[in-house]
Amino acid sequence: MRGRAKPPAAPLPQHAGVDPVRVRLPEDPAGAWRCVRDHLLHRFAEAIGAERVDAMLAGGRFVGADGGAVRGDEPYTVGRYLWFHRDFAPEEPVPFPVGVVYRDAHLVIADKPHFLATTPRGGHITETATARLRRELGLPGLQPAHRLDRLTAGLVLFVVRPGDRGAYQTLFRDRLVRKEYEAVAPYDPGVALPRSVRSRIVKERGVVAAREEAGEANSESRIELLEHRGGLGRYRLLPATGRTHQLRVHMNALGLPLVNDPVYPVVEPEAGREDYGRPLQLLARVLEFTDPVTGRPHRFESGLRLSSWPER
Repeated sequence: MRGRAKPPAAPLPQHAGVDPVRVRLPEDPAGAWRCVRDHLLHRFAEAIGAERVDAMLAGGRFVGADGGAVRGDEPYTVGRYLWFHRDFAPEEPVPFPVGVVYRDAHLVIADKPHFLATTPRGGHITETATARLRRELGLPGLQPAHRLDRLTAGLVLFVVRPGDRGAYQTLFRDRLVRKEYEAVAPYDPGVALPRSVRSRIVKERGVVAAREEAGEANSESRIELLEHRGGLGRYRLLPATGRTHQLRVHMNALGLPLVNDPVYPVVEPEAGREDYGRPLQLLARVLEFTDPVTGRPHRFESGLRLSSWPER
């Protein structure tokens, strides 16, 4: 059985560091879509309104593979590709820069600040590390090889050339990257450390907090206490796996929830604007790996510091 042909290259450039949306016209078993407009209304009218879809068509916002504007009354053709740029809702700028720890022809190691999402998603589109770095570095093909939670600061590996991305993603998939995190949390002399924590973590779509449940473990973290003072401890966290919120869940399970965590142990109500004075005290401190393209060994360390543990 032959697979679907590779989509053509996008005829639209990026806008604000964000790729255009690609739409492939699907099969229409009910025969309901006589023209392109019929399908676009079916697909997008509930989200943005029929008037907005018509306005975008009238404004030439939908284009075909040749870059030409698509009319709404054009016949519906299964398998045809269309592209458009979404309307970006206003986003509150995250008032911290994205640092660059290292850059060569193949990769960029970024130092992502707290509160900045890694990739465009949901309500965070232009205010993301990916979009910012594409604009600031002039690298429209830049893509992350992995993700870091929006509230977590620290190192993220970005790939310069799209053709190299699979090689770097494979490093993370096969656990060939040593990742070291730093965290600030309560100090409890009754919690014996160091130790490895293993559990089964489940994260449901649309639910803010992940949870642990009975069953075969799918996550593992090593927890080490580095020092303590004033009721707080500074911890080194070494994840062997990469489940969503894994380190936050494991620290909370030990009775050591991270300072300023708005989800664990209790999900705090959203207050509207970000409280930039209370960042989650979790930092992706170290990335260590052998470069799959050049064969060079790399070890990178974040230049950021956790605000709840100022240096004396």
